[in-house]
Amino acid sequence: MARRERDSLKRSLFKIDRLRRRLLRWYDQNKRDLPWRGSHDPYAIWVSEIMLQQTRVAAVVERYQVFLKRFPSLMSLALAKEDEVLALWSGLGYYRRARMLHKAAQFVAQNYYGSLPKKSEELRELPGIGEYTAAAIASIAHGEPVAVVDGNVERVLSRLAGWDESAKLRRRIGELAALMVDPERPGDFNQAMMELGAMVCLPRSPRCTECPVAIDCNTRGEHKTQKRAPMKSVAIAHALSVRTSVRKSERDRGGREVLLEHRPTTECIMPGMWELPQLIEAEVPSEELRMTVRHAIMQTNYYVRIRTVFEDDVARLTLAKGERRWVAFGEAREMALTGLARKVLTRAHLLSTAPLDMIAPAREEDLI
Repeated sequence: MARRERDSLKRSLFKIDRLRRRLLRWYDQNKRDLPWRGSHDPYAIWVSEIMLQQTRVAAVVERYQVFLKRFPSLMSLALAKEDEVLALWSGLGYYRRARMLHKAAQFVAQNYYGSLPKKSEELRELPGIGEYTAAAIASIAHGEPVAVVDGNVERVLSRLAGWDESAKLRRRIGELAALMVDPERPGDFNQAMMELGAMVCLPRSPRCTECPVAIDCNTRGEHKTQKRAPMKSVAIAHALSVRTSVRKSERDRGGREVLLEHRPTTECIMPGMWELPQLIEAEVPSEELRMTVRHAIMQTNYYVRIRTVFEDDVARLTLAKGERRWVAFGEAREMALTGLARKVLTRAHLLSTAPLDMIAPAREEDLI
């Protein structure tokens, strides 16, 4: 190796070592206090990583704790019914994540005696676990020196290297991430990179003066990025139909029920979930309007009108798409409701739980 090449390599290794030290020091002093931080339980880390995909941290914190209280172990999740899993996931969106999490837990219970594999390569063989999730579990739970690359890390590395955002750069970004990961604290380093992108190296107006690795950054500010596809807008309307229970049991007599409809399992979005019946007409007379709600799913903004519909008018005003049931509110709270249905019932003060309406824009690899 020529002297110039050796000197260049030494400088590169020095910069990488300095960046690791600066970043980890910053992370130790500034990391957010999140319920999954500090855990080395691979199951708990797995649940948190799946929930955090395309979901705001603030929304995940509450749902994560409730989910782990109900399913404290992989075996308890594997033995649960899918409807019960979806009910606890309701409001987080991208429900295929919950289904795949459940299926993978059953697969692990049957083939790995209930224990997740330790190596990232083995984890990637499980249903619903890709390169990112496998690396996160293996590095945080077991200290495997593999890099985690999500959208935040891609942005940080692109700016550090001075690269414009491009799909062609993903391989180079992956190679750079693998080179930079700290071999002694890989889990903390990966979380530090993600934390830096979430809190400092923001997509718009990055806080460069607060960045612990600004000295090694070749961009110092926003970089050229690909334009996102514009959000579509769709107007729809749903019926909110409530009646006094006609059931004979003492528990249900005199209580109130809401009419819900079961989405067919053949639907590509939210199959098997329960929702409010859809109105035939998207326009609702102002005197009949109960509320308006904006709800985002993937790349679509739904502007939803909610109309109060009496029981006798339901068949005339709504589209019949699937099985319908009158459900007591106590039961509805435990069902696999769509995020929109839970949001509407909560805002109408018919459910006691707060809505977690936090659907984020989707990327190509998002799961519905």
